[in-house]
Amino acid sequence: MAGAGPRGERMAKDFAKNFYRSSAWKKCRASFIISKHGLCERCNCKAGTIVHHKIYLTPENINDPNITLSWKNLEVLCQDCHNEEHHSTDAVADGLMFDEDGNLIQK
Repeated sequence: MAGAGPRGERMAKDFAKNFYRSSAWKKCRASFIISKHGLCERCNCKAGTIVHHKIYLTPENINDPNITLSWKNLEVLCQDCHNEEHHSTDAVADGLMFDEDGNLIQK
């Protein structure tokens, strides 16, 4: 989830909410997006607004800065690529997608 900032807070699991609200995460997220020129690292054609953790955050690793704050574990994604990451195995009919809150909507 990735997630991050305001988007991450909406979708964050309870164990991660404090992390996503922390100044350390907000600073890391903002500087990482700038370092990638605000472009989605997968499709390279849309604005990247979500900072995704490649190794998903869990209750076991939420306090490990090598997982939570390491740029090696981060990826800037657009909403569509983030949806694909988290919902690619879901059965979604053509013309539908998940919005930033996880609701099923038309593309």
